[in-house]
Amino acid sequence: MEVAHFDLSIRRQCELLGVNRAGLYYEPRRESEENLRLMRLLDEQYTRTPFYGRRRMRAWLHDQGYEVNPKRVARLMELIGIAAIYPKPKLSVPGESHKIYPYRLENVEVNGVNQLWSTDITNIRRACGFVYLGCCL
Repeated sequence: MEVAHFDLSIRRQCELLGVNRAGLYYEPRRESEENLRLMRLLDEQYTRTPFYGRRRMRAWLHDQGYEVNPKRVARLMELIGIAAIYPKPKLSVPGESHKIYPYRLENVEVNGVNQLWSTDITNIRRACGFVYLGCCL
């Protein structure tokens, strides 16, 4: 979408692209400073206790001196993409079409360099976002 295009008006450009003109000028509201502070606190607490759900997170925020609604906590948790980690029902029961793969390293004795490799990836929170760290063992 080119605002400074001389041959086509904004209206015609929106028609050609199938975009509503009101959506072109709409700027969504930013989160308030208080919500950003709450999201940071929720993220830090989630790192310490990933099994806390919205109710426990609300109670923890209340203990920290923040009067928040459970719906607000749930919305902020969803916004930053965190959810309580807990065992889901019937997790250990395999599905009917689930193929069981054999563990091929059961009787392997590792006694040399480069005989067995493993990889892992983790994320590290920084002030400006996350850094992803991959390692190979």
